[in-house]
Amino acid sequence: MLELDPNKTDVFVAIGNNAIRLSKQRALEQAGYSVASVVHSAAIVSDTAILGRGVVVMAGAVVNAGAVLGCSVIVNSLAVVEHDCILADGVHISPGARLAGGVKVGELSWVGIGASIIQLKTVGKNVTIGANAAVVTDIPDDVVAVGVPAKVIRHLCD
Repeated sequence: MLELDPNKTDVFVAIGNNAIRLSKQRALEQAGYSVASVVHSAAIVSDTAILGRGVVVMAGAVVNAGAVLGCSVIVNSLAVVEHDCILADGVHISPGARLAGGVKVGELSWVGIGASIIQLKTVGKNVTIGANAAVVTDIPDDVVAVGVPAKVIRHLCD
């Protein structure tokens, strides 16, 4: 097992599963490690955006003014997070997804590749938004929503 000195080592958790990534990051922080964030040099992040610990912003992604990204958030390649969006801990925004201004995405939610969410909508916690979906209404917690317009097709707690 690799042993690291938390006083000398920054760490980063690179696990695709949102819940596992966030859980591992929290465990490392509780053990005293400093968790780094990674922003690709070809990404654009506003000076007024707030990035939590362990955030990754990939090439071509845009995070605009006033956006707030919680801990362990992924904004993947070519995704756009517009002004004043709030992404809770453990969220993943897939490649090419677009979030208009003021969108809120709950903890551990996943926005699929190419999906779009119109301004001022809320996506609940533990939600999966399907590929190329168009979210035009608020989406409740613990569901899968797909299509144009996005409709809930499954409740995860059933």
